[in-house]
Amino acid sequence: MKYAKVIIDISAEQVDRAFTYRIPDELSERIMPGVRVQVPFGNAKKAKTGFVIGLTDEAEFDESRIKPILSLLPKALDTNADLIGLAAFMAAEYGCTMNQALKAVLPVKKAVGKNRRRKDPVAEIQSLSGQETQAGQETGSADAPGAFSEGEGLSGKAGATTVPDEALNPDQAAACAAILRETERPTLLYGITGSGKTRVYIELIRHMQSLKKQTIVLIPEISLTYQTVRELTSHLGSRVAVMHSRLSQGEKYEQYMKAANGEIDVMVGPRSALFTPFAKLGLIVIDEEHERTYQSDTAPRYDTRAVAVRRAEMAGAYLVLGSATPSLESYQRAQNGEYALQTLMRRAHPGALMPTVYVEDMRRELEMGNRSIFSDRLKELTADRLERGEQIMLFLNRRGYAGFVSCRSCGTVIKCPHCDVSLTAHNNWYIDPRTGEREAALLSCHYCGYTQPMPRECPSCASRFIAPFGTGTQKLEQAVKKMYPKARVLRMDADSTATKGAYEEILSSFQKGKADILIGTQMIVKGHDFPNVTLVGIVAADMSLNTSEYDASERTFQLITQAAGRSGRGDRAGDVVIQTYDPGHYAIELAARADYLSFYEREMSYRKLMHYPPDTFLMRVRLRSEDEALVAEAAEFAADRAAQLFAADDAAVIGPCSEALYKINDNYRKILYIKHPSHDIIIKIRDTLEEVLMSRYGNRNVYTSFDIR
Repeated sequence: MKYAKVIIDISAEQVDRAFTYRIPDELSERIMPGVRVQVPFGNAKKAKTGFVIGLTDEAEFDESRIKPILSLLPKALDTNADLIGLAAFMAAEYGCTMNQALKAVLPVKKAVGKNRRRKDPVAEIQSLSGQETQAGQETGSADAPGAFSEGEGLSGKAGATTVPDEALNPDQAAACAAILRETERPTLLYGITGSGKTRVYIELIRHMQSLKKQTIVLIPEISLTYQTVRELTSHLGSRVAVMHSRLSQGEKYEQYMKAANGEIDVMVGPRSALFTPFAKLGLIVIDEEHERTYQSDTAPRYDTRAVAVRRAEMAGAYLVLGSATPSLESYQRAQNGEYALQTLMRRAHPGALMPTVYVEDMRRELEMGNRSIFSDRLKELTADRLERGEQIMLFLNRRGYAGFVSCRSCGTVIKCPHCDVSLTAHNNWYIDPRTGEREAALLSCHYCGYTQPMPRECPSCASRFIAPFGTGTQKLEQAVKKMYPKARVLRMDADSTATKGAYEEILSSFQKGKADILIGTQMIVKGHDFPNVTLVGIVAADMSLNTSEYDASERTFQLITQAAGRSGRGDRAGDVVIQTYDPGHYAIELAARADYLSFYEREMSYRKLMHYPPDTFLMRVRLRSEDEALVAEAAEFAADRAAQLFAADDAAVIGPCSEALYKINDNYRKILYIKHPSHDIIIKIRDTLEEVLMSRYGNRNVYTSFDIR
């Protein structure tokens, strides 16, 4: 008799364990780890769905009490055993239920029928970029000459859609060879912007193909899908697939099955692509590894880099983390020998130099009577580039028309009724239902989605002197069009890319020279390569600097350096204009020089002084509830218990206090911080607090989450 270990599809601590079920004879050949089944559970009248995580020949108790599996879900997707093991690791490491971990590693749960009208997302990208497509096209030849000994590319016979590969430069060839020698630890590939990190990835993928192995390429945002897929398919052919949240269920299923059936060699996507069911995984690449988007903000709150290390170990695969501005955590691991370190310190394009950078003090601009969004230098250089037919990128990390709406008489700021945040003004036309007139502003909350018309008068004092303040990408776009009426302008932010395919259309248009100026939020400064861009304007460099997070300086340095790196990547020299009210801050000064090593030393001295990561481990304990008094009580209880139970371990307990965004979607939020240099002690504190909070508040609608950095 055979039995299956099944996790029930219920995200509750009380059932976070495997239950034993008997496998009927008619299903014995089809039940395996990873499939989804229907099983009886408790006194429930309806069958429950469960995941099979293991098989056994031994019954743990009386066979007569073991219920049978009722059915295998139609066309249920199976997965390799490594992903089940990875889910178990995530459940233990991140304090989530096994069911939550399984849902993360098995993102595609059911089959979807074929649809002839459904387009392949990779083929769509190839079409937009002007590449010819050929279904089932073979990739580079396994017999192609090696790239790593002589510095020549693996210029395999890739077929009609690929482009001839230029030889790797000596730095790139050396990096490739060194990475392939690292069989025991990950490699951090630190290369300045434009140094050709993607070219290194391509050569490593070619090497995996020659060994009949597969590759996962992780990108931080969906906006990078277009360029990454275009680059990979142009060199590697059509055995590339994509996986991200903008795909339909049918598209996800088809991409998933291509991987499961061995029809592709490369999967590209954000963090969920890490769980691609490759049977012969040989390489994982995490591009722009420093980005926050690699940290999941929902359960399981996993760090993609740490989970990738585990998956690479389980599969015997190489792991490469690439960035021009590595996270302090990764660079410290490289310094400590946990990661190997390879560097690329010159631009790959022959003759391409780092751009000339100007730091403009906006306080002096104001003193000189300039009250516009643009410094005089940015105006001058913009006009010059438009006259020369070169392209410009303007970066402002705030979408919408204006940051907030305020009354000039009494100072009231219009806030979201469900969240403790001001509403953002958007320049979207709508019809006012009260008057039937066309109005030009709509206020929205970027946290819960609440919207309302722009008020005609202040709700507090009835003054009509109420107006938007601050600048967002929509207002910047409006100002640019007014100042340069003949310029062709594109805007790329969360609003302009809300529809499917919008990312690809905007980037394709700009790539082909159909626009002169691209305005956008941080999604335009991550890894994009536009050779005709010779001017980048960073409109408000201080925006990320003035936050309450301990890593605000690191975040600012990364954003400015990455944005500046988009300029001058081709044959023409580039310029960068950084507009700031704090030009003396070390994050801005060092970003202007692209001096990562000096920034690392300066920032690490601050982290060590204040005992912040990566010098020590920091756990955020977040509590939320619709009952304001109850969440305050629970937060105080958690802080007291942590202090009492772990005083002997010298754990530092800070707080509790209200979160910076105290109320979101009618939930009040409290937070406390716990620091300790030992990861094991932090995990012990987390598990203890989780248990005592569940015991005391589990049935009282207080929700807790733990985030360890």
